[in-house]
Amino acid sequence: MEGALRVLTEQGIAKTSARTVAAAAGVNQALVFYHFGSVDELLAAACRYGAENAVARHRTRLASVSSLSELLAVGREIHEEERAGGHVALLGQLLAGAQTHEALRPATAAGLDLWIAEIERVLRRVLAATPFGEFTDPADLARAVAASFVGIELYEGVDEAGAHAALDALEQLGALVAALEDLGPVAQRAVRHHLRRTARKA
Repeated sequence: MEGALRVLTEQGIAKTSARTVAAAAGVNQALVFYHFGSVDELLAAACRYGAENAVARHRTRLASVSSLSELLAVGREIHEEERAGGHVALLGQLLAGAQTHEALRPATAAGLDLWIAEIERVLRRVLAATPFGEFTDPADLARAVAASFVGIELYEGVDEAGAHAALDALEQLGALVAALEDLGPVAQRAVRHHLRRTARKA
């Protein structure tokens, strides 16, 4: 599985085969079919394996996040680390491969779901004490956050400056949220009242 991830990252989905993966892993290519049945099934297993390892690397840091603005800042740090390690390029290859390799679709989605679940845990914790807690769905918001970072990661491949500007904009949004989080109890009640009134009109 490590060999498959390495080939995907370094050579791309088009050049990933039993032969290239076996060469990267230093084994006979017959073992690909013996253990996984097909290259697609190996890639699906490698995708899940890679996502589990990536999430595990950052779980402790995510568990320490105490605000939405901090989550956005940590998200940017994780993005930079994952990009430097080649994992952003790997995600791009998996998303591209999932368009034509049917076995990769559920595996890639499952890998993204691991990230979404971690983000949702943070959101449930940090939003509970804010005016946003009763007006947002942490599960849907977690998907929106994950999709934003995935989009930025793919965008970075064609416009690095634009992708960094998008990350800067998210941090600015985080600063606005932080300002609301720092409001006193009276002001927070006013925000909640306004949000409830807006929700009723909708």
